[in-house]
Amino acid sequence: MNQLQIAVAKGDGIGPEIMDAVIQIFNAAAVPLNYQYIEMGKTYYDAGHRSGMTDAAKQAVEELGILFKGPMETPKGKGVKSINVTARKTWSTFANRRHFKSLNGVNTVFSKAGIPIDITIVRENIEGTYGGVEHMLSPDVALCRRYISRPGSLQVHRFAFEMAKKEGFTKVTCAHKANIMKMTDGLFLETFYEIAKEYPEIEANDIIVDDLAMKLVAYPQQFQIVVLTNLQGDIMSDLCAGLVGGLGFAPSANIGEHISIFEAVHGTAPDITGKNLANPTALLLSGLMLLRYLGLMEQANLIENALLYTLEQGSHTGDFGDKSIPSLSTQAFTQTIIDNLGKAPANHAARESKVLSTFEKPVAPSDQKMMLGKHGQGVEKLVGMDLFIETDLLAYQLAERIQQLLPATLKLVNIANRGTQVWPTGSKFTECVDQYTARIEAIEAESNMVELLACTQQLASQLNFSSIEFLKYFDDKAGFTLAQGQ
Repeated sequence: MNQLQIAVAKGDGIGPEIMDAVIQIFNAAAVPLNYQYIEMGKTYYDAGHRSGMTDAAKQAVEELGILFKGPMETPKGKGVKSINVTARKTWSTFANRRHFKSLNGVNTVFSKAGIPIDITIVRENIEGTYGGVEHMLSPDVALCRRYISRPGSLQVHRFAFEMAKKEGFTKVTCAHKANIMKMTDGLFLETFYEIAKEYPEIEANDIIVDDLAMKLVAYPQQFQIVVLTNLQGDIMSDLCAGLVGGLGFAPSANIGEHISIFEAVHGTAPDITGKNLANPTALLLSGLMLLRYLGLMEQANLIENALLYTLEQGSHTGDFGDKSIPSLSTQAFTQTIIDNLGKAPANHAARESKVLSTFEKPVAPSDQKMMLGKHGQGVEKLVGMDLFIETDLLAYQLAERIQQLLPATLKLVNIANRGTQVWPTGSKFTECVDQYTARIEAIEAESNMVELLACTQQLASQLNFSSIEFLKYFDDKAGFTLAQGQ
């Protein structure tokens, strides 16, 4: 079999130890891969590479299309971006897949109760609050912009349904907070059902994310695939890891159209680095996701069966397992898995995709930057603007000042503070900070950019703006929300 070359970054802390263990198992199982080791991680950030990787490393990943990486430390300090998040976003790995499955030999509350868990979390990987677009509006108020796009949402939902189709899942659930975040999570939910129509054989339902959190710890067997926005998916992923024994048993794949990343999501464990104590299971399970992604089903099943047999026999590293059985070092645990190649567990079966995967090396986009297709349609109508104003004035005082300066064609509709209306009506018990949002709309049905910008120039003579958002309708549907109490 022709050998495919992939990029490998060993990572920080225990990363090199567990990566060496996984590659050792791959070699023993005759996995037909060649490895190009690249320079990526905190060491290279400290050396002056702001993305955490050298130019040669970036080029290697973009040429090969696959990155297999160990855990990496994000340097501490304000303004420093996560190396892991930077990699996922740079290469547009839009879908993060994490698989959580009960394993014999890894005791949990649910395994003791005889409740098997087999949940896949699909997390949108590019947008949401992980865009990291933040600003200080005043010394006391910070703002984070949460981007949810129609093209990005369609991408991740289609991935979830395609995965369900290929691997025999029968249900996909969208978790959201659309009851509160009606524009952002509302769009995420809307596009979910838009894609679901193309897969009538798969049950599609949705759940509010806080209800999901409760049900995951009470009735986890109800769920198969759950798709979420970025931050919500991150939190629910760690919750699911706790259901099956911790992050040491949580594999992860970041899938993009051109480049995909497979990694362990646990930390670098500096307290045990170099002591031959680390548990390589999460990275090995991530490696199995990698092999299946490449279509290497036979090797993936051989290794997974050996791992499951090893765990079933009670072999374990120091972080889990039956404490009456002596724990193994990283190397001894690795060798035990190798010795068990060809053996099968009694109570588990390796999952097999119904449709074999195929992998093609990425072809570089023709343009410098790719544009996702425009899906939204409709006539846009500009009707006003929200002005974010830094001031210590009381709401009614601010309203008076704005109204004195407004042209006859515009009107002040309301003023809000931290999302709650404080003018023209409100409560004296609503506590305010020094950031108000003043909503100004056209008296007629529509305004224009020139008129609104001229108004801001007039208002700026007496008010301190922090930000401006324009208010639009799309086919007579408002593209903005109301304040609480409005």
